[in-house]
Amino acid sequence: MTSAENNPEFEHLLTYLRQSRGFDFTGYKRSTLMRRVRKRMQYLSIESFEDYLDYLEVYQDEFHQLFNTILINVTAFFRDISAWEYLAEQVLPHLVSRKNDSDQIRIWSAGCASGEEAYTLAILMAEILGAEEFRQRVKIYATDVDEEALNQARQAVYSEKDLQLVPPELKEKYFEITGNNYIFRQDLRRSVIFGRHDLLQDAPISRLDLLVCRNTLMYFNS
Repeated sequence: MTSAENNPEFEHLLTYLRQSRGFDFTGYKRSTLMRRVRKRMQYLSIESFEDYLDYLEVYQDEFHQLFNTILINVTAFFRDISAWEYLAEQVLPHLVSRKNDSDQIRIWSAGCASGEEAYTLAILMAEILGAEEFRQRVKIYATDVDEEALNQARQAVYSEKDLQLVPPELKEKYFEITGNNYIFRQDLRRSVIFGRHDLLQDAPISRLDLLVCRNTLMYFNS
């Protein structure tokens, strides 16, 4: 079997994805990328990358399934709670203390998926500053390459299960209940700006105070 680092059929498939849909995965780790593409191929009982490319040309809906498999938007509010506790107790208070009272605070959540990480950051900053000062001073730029995930993030609608790690007092304070769903507070949502951004292709956001890119860099080549 041809190695993940030297497979002409696979490289041809990546070129096709870039040219046809604008997703450039050429900077991603080949072993991880190939394993996830093969997962879709196995599900469809397709043996070769060449045959899978032919399948993509015929069945356009497969692009969505493939991208979901590649990007694996695994995220949650307060996922890995110890990391968030450290951020809340050590990093963010120090960040705020170094700024003047009127200074803007700019945070970038890269690879934000469906928004849970960005809204968790918003909760922590609002807890430190208070809601009014948060609205005046904080901008959280939340980016991803997955447009569908970004659209979900902008809606800010989550289920009870999505919020299972959110402490009850914060759930009550920062979410409005609509039917069986929870919606993040609209007045604070204006400070969280979602947009499509490819970390490998697009210019970085400038003048940042904090960059959060948990579980994102591992997908890339060095």
